[in-house]
Amino acid sequence: MLASKPMNQLQRLLLSARRLSSSQIIPPSCLLHQRLFSTSDTDSSAASFSSSHQKMQTLESKASNKSRSTSSTTSLNEDELAKFSAIADTWWHSEGPFKPLHQMNPTRLAFIRSTLCRHFSKDPSSAKPFEGLRFIDIGCGGGLLSEPLARMGATVTGVDAVDKNVKIARLHADMDPVTSTIEYLCTTAEMLADEGRKFDAVLSLEVIEHVANPAEFCKSLSALTIPNGATILSTVNRTMRAYASTIVGAEYILRWLPKGTHQWSSFVTPEELTMILQRAAVDVKEMAGFVYNPITGRWLLSDDISVNYIAYGTKRKDLGDI
Repeated sequence: MLASKPMNQLQRLLLSARRLSSSQIIPPSCLLHQRLFSTSDTDSSAASFSSSHQKMQTLESKASNKSRSTSSTTSLNEDELAKFSAIADTWWHSEGPFKPLHQMNPTRLAFIRSTLCRHFSKDPSSAKPFEGLRFIDIGCGGGLLSEPLARMGATVTGVDAVDKNVKIARLHADMDPVTSTIEYLCTTAEMLADEGRKFDAVLSLEVIEHVANPAEFCKSLSALTIPNGATILSTVNRTMRAYASTIVGAEYILRWLPKGTHQWSSFVTPEELTMILQRAAVDVKEMAGFVYNPITGRWLLSDDISVNYIAYGTKRKDLGDI
């Protein structure tokens, strides 16, 4: 549990942040509530759509320039890799730099279980609903997502471009016979796509805001997904409320994360993510937001996508040009 001083700071921060949004913290009874997503959410205003489209093109142009310093076939951002390499040893420290991910994990998994069980016609109440399915966790870090997916029966491949992350993930997974079956690889989504690897579901949580070229990254995710397969991404919205809570609050006030972990300009709006995925032959079907309750210390699913959000999409059978 948080100490009283950080709790008071967080409460003041959230109170200030709420003034930027009319949304309220969702009670536990709404844990599995999801926001149905349709294209009308993004094109209801021509001006809004045009603005997002122009912003996305600007992001792609900047990303293209950044990617030249790494590789023409990768969306890696070397500065971001260095940041996570420096704290790789703390992945499984529940009170360390990755504490927010540890706290958020049950809520992320609730969304994943619900959407993917529905997508693959599986029983969500089963202990191993994903048995017989091949999942890949792109940007797996220390394996915080890969391990529970394996326990739910999936055949899991975890991928990360930071070698230290993969080594930590491997060591931790080998402590349990169930998770020891996970295939961990130090590589990139682009390289695996070039090898022709295919998966029933591709997941990449809290990663896209750290890559140099979001559009190319999503094309690689799509290439790894079988036709009619599922894609799940989570990220941070580019709003002032997200800046206040994710950067000012989490990095500078509460110090949950190392300073500089996030760059506000690299955050991706839901409209931008939808268009990027659509260009990669993935149609977004649902979105949900994550909100933090400082009283219970829990993250909950919500209709509020103004800060953290997660998206589920399906790859089109008729691929066309991507």
